[in-house]
Amino acid sequence: MSKQQGNRKPANAPLIENRKARHDYTIEETIEAGIVLVGSEIKSIRAGRANIREGYVRIENGEAWLLNAHISQWPQAGTHFNHEPMRRRKLLLHQNEIDYLKGKVEQKGLTLVPLNVHFVRGRAKLEIAVARGKKLFDKRDALAERDAEREVARALRERNRYGE
Repeated sequence: MSKQQGNRKPANAPLIENRKARHDYTIEETIEAGIVLVGSEIKSIRAGRANIREGYVRIENGEAWLLNAHISQWPQAGTHFNHEPMRRRKLLLHQNEIDYLKGKVEQKGLTLVPLNVHFVRGRAKLEIAVARGKKLFDKRDALAERDAEREVARALRERNRYGE
C-alpha cells in the first residue's frame, strides 16, 4: 500500500509568489535561475517568510543580481549567524542566458521581474520574467475580461446544476 500524501504541495510548487507582477506586467517569457543563499535564508524561504513583490533583477558586470527582495531573518539562527534581510543576492545563470537577458532589457520598455521562488531537488530557484509594464487601461481590460469569464463559468454551473 502507498502512503497518503495528504495536503502536500507538488515538488515544484512556488513557496513565495509575486502575484502583483502578473497584474502590473505583461509577461513575455520566463527563465529559471538559481540563487546564492546562506543557510538562514533557506530556512526562512522554506517557512514562507520572504517577499519578492518589490524585487527586481539587474544585470551588472556580466552577473545577474536580485535586488530589493526581503527574506526575513531566521529567529533561531541568533545574531551572529543571521543574514541581512535586504541584501543583494547573486543569480546563477549561464553566460549566454545573461547576455540574452541583457539584450532584452536594453530594449525600450522591458524589465526583469521575479515571479516566484520554488525548490527543485532541494535547491532554491527563482523564476524570472522578461516583462513589459502595463498601462492603466490594459489593467482595466484584464479585470473586465476576468469578470466576464467568471460570469460565463457561473452561468454554465447554474445551467448544469438544474439540468436545463
